[in-house]
Amino acid sequence: MSGPGRYHLLLTMDGRPVQHGWWNREETARDKLRRWIGERGGRPGTRAVLRDEEPGGVLADWPDP
Repeated sequence: MSGPGRYHLLLTMDGRPVQHGWWNREETARDKLRRWIGERGGRPGTRAVLRDEEPGGVLADWPDP
C-alpha cells in the first residue's frame, strides 16, 4: 500500500496539534489512540481524533464533543 496510511490520528492541546500519525490498520491506530489518551489525557485542553480517510469519517473523538 502506498501513501501514509488510511487511519489518521491527531492529538491537540489547547487547539494546537502536538502529535499525529498515520496507520494502515485500524487496530493499530486505535491502540495508539488509547496510549496517547493514557499518556496525555489528564491535561486540560487535550483532544484526540481518529479518522478513516478513505470514507472521510471520524471513528473516535476524545473526549466526546
